Amino acid sequence: MRISIICVGKIKERFYTDACAEYVKRLSKYTRLDIIELPDEKTYENASDTMVDAILNKEAGRILDKVPDQAYVYATAIEGRTLDSVRFARSIEALMTGGNSHIVFIIGGSLGLHDSVKRRANELISFSAMTFPHQLMRVILLEQIYRAFRIINNEPYHK
Repeated sequence: MRISIICVGKIKERFYTDACAEYVKRLSKYTRLDIIELPDEKTYENASDTMVDAILNKEAGRILDKVPDQAYVYATAIEGRTLDSVRFARSIEALMTGGNSHIVFIIGGSLGLHDSVKRRANELISFSAMTFPHQLMRVILLEQIYRAFRIINNEPYHK
């Protein structure tokens, strides 16, 4: 099983990079994990809808270039389906047992994701109706993937 996380934007704060590194280390026991960081576009204050769409479209091109054709894609989006940790684990487990060898998670930048990325996704998932910084979202996603593997393997996890 291979998991890729495609992220728009780099993490600058050390506490986020340390947290990500810890979960990457923990996940190495269960899966091959790649984190692909893509540059984000400069966003201007009070950007018009046309400018926002152009920015998202540029980011989408970079994202979609990194998504393998056969991968199962989860895109994080506020309008996506919410899952509790057990249902999330069962979803990943079903993909693994169903023959999917590569799962890709996509985290957009500060403006979210272009519709073309959402259309490519097999599933849109939301971790909350709240908005999180994309750096923190990466930590949350890594923790939930780690928790999912603990659940799948019938190992203890904090409830």
